[in-house]
Amino acid sequence: MANAAARSENRKLPKAKRAVNVSVRADLVDEAKALGTNISAVLERALEAEHRQQRADRWREEDREAIDEANAELARNGLWSARLRLF
Repeated sequence: MANAAARSENRKLPKAKRAVNVSVRADLVDEAKALGTNISAVLERALEAEHRQQRADRWREEDREAIDEANAELARNGLWSARLRLF
């Protein structure tokens, strides 16, 4: 949970920018200019999404054994709160 709070706090802080060179298909750049698309902002969002997915995949792989054990426990015993449900 501390990591989630730290990531949330980090998103609120202004980030330092760094100039980089990237190669993009000419037709995409031309259309971006015609549409007024902020290529840097689109790239940042795409990288954030990609990194979020990679972190989730890495977590799932690193914790696969624990996840499998938890799922097996659930399959054997059901939800611990099932008897408390009123519906």
